[in-house]
Amino acid sequence: MKPIWIVDDDQSIRFVLEKALLREGLTTRSFTNPREVLAALSTEEDREGPQVLVSDIRMPGGSGLDLLTEVKQRLPGLPVIIMTAFSDLDSAVSAFQNGAFEYLPKPFDLPKAIELIRRALEESQREEVAEELMAATPEMLGQAPAMQDVFRAIGRLSQSNVTVMITGESGSGKELVARALHKHSPRANGPFVAINTAAIPKDLLESELFGHERGAFTGAQTSRRGRFEQAEGGTLFLDEIGDMPFDLQTRLLRVLSDGHFYRVGGHTAVKANVRVIAATHQDLEQRVKEGVFREDLFHRLNVIRLRLPALRERREDVQVLAKHFLLQSAQQLGVEPKRISEQALEILSHFNFPGNVRQLENICHWLTVMAPAQMIESKDLPPEVLLPPDDAHSVAATLRRDVSGAANETTGAHTAPVSSLVNLGPHAGWESALEVEALQLLGTDRQDVWDVLTRRFESLLIQAALATTRGRRIEAAVKLGIGRNTITRKIQELNIDA
Repeated sequence: MKPIWIVDDDQSIRFVLEKALLREGLTTRSFTNPREVLAALSTEEDREGPQVLVSDIRMPGGSGLDLLTEVKQRLPGLPVIIMTAFSDLDSAVSAFQNGAFEYLPKPFDLPKAIELIRRALEESQREEVAEELMAATPEMLGQAPAMQDVFRAIGRLSQSNVTVMITGESGSGKELVARALHKHSPRANGPFVAINTAAIPKDLLESELFGHERGAFTGAQTSRRGRFEQAEGGTLFLDEIGDMPFDLQTRLLRVLSDGHFYRVGGHTAVKANVRVIAATHQDLEQRVKEGVFREDLFHRLNVIRLRLPALRERREDVQVLAKHFLLQSAQQLGVEPKRISEQALEILSHFNFPGNVRQLENICHWLTVMAPAQMIESKDLPPEVLLPPDDAHSVAATLRRDVSGAANETTGAHTAPVSSLVNLGPHAGWESALEVEALQLLGTDRQDVWDVLTRRFESLLIQAALATTRGRRIEAAVKLGIGRNTITRKIQELNIDA
């Protein structure tokens, strides 16, 4: 294996890294400035360069950022770690923009620095990603039995113009299935027009669907074709049909029953030669019972129902979908595709994905931008994957319930509630639950997160202490390690019933 090159004018930094890497069984070669590195790369024996390059930014013999640019031109696949004692935003941004593997501020923790170099080594030894690229992207991906049922249904409908109702959770890919139904239908040569009925205001939706004549309403200066006319001879996809206003449902029903409609403000019937595919994430039968969706329209749309499974019902597909989205994100951003480790894929496969395929796609895009290495490890995954919010909230709810119950007990409170708290222990992840709660609050416009969380923490802690001492403040203060006056003041400030 080729050596690791260290570039730094500080002899002590070079010495420390050399010795630490030597203990790891890794060979090194040191340089005092970028000029020496470029001179070495110009020789025949060093033309292939190092396995990893670790370079300082500011040196008497040149800039580490300039060296990074030059090295990346000669050796695009070489991982370069940039170090600097002058940590600032511009340096970090410049380093990553120029293709740095990672940015390492000084003084650094030596074990973490060695771990980072190890990761860079693994990256430099990876196989060519180009071999993993798919020559052609499949129209739809899915190996799970539930998706195979969907594929079979699309195949059976390929020679039909029948109306189809697609149901499934938000983000499960309903429009993708609708496009596949259109592509493999006798109307494939016609247009595919999609409209989200929930995204358009009620006052405009009628005009969007059926068009309008000039002067039909204020602002209608010209005649306009609606989506039904735009989809002539093809397919009209009505997404989130469950949110369509009740009065417009009547107009849609008439179009589906007799094949004609009128533009807004028009008096001439327009023939609709359109196949309708509707989709919803809602329970339309329940909405019919609630009186917000017409029963006759429901039966008119529900000729063929196609249920799209949630991603948690097709965990076998997470791996292939993740690799596909990573490739897709890299192509969109114009960067080299990243690979993902088996451990990270395993964690992703067990995540519930409340946002389904759309959420997985967003996670892969996030990883393409934010993961430091070309190989994505489990620790690179976003927090919501490593700690599902539902679990964190359940832990927090249990903690609040136990403490609250303890505070309300008058007898025997020092045994049962407290044991519940102890049983939760460090493995319950209350710190993680707190982190999740903090992230949620910090994601809002609030500017009192510190005060809110501090008050809640202090209140729970004091209530638990009072419960263990059956309301005796002085004893509770001793257990908490605070003064008598402090606990009295806190009880008043936090409005604790004690």
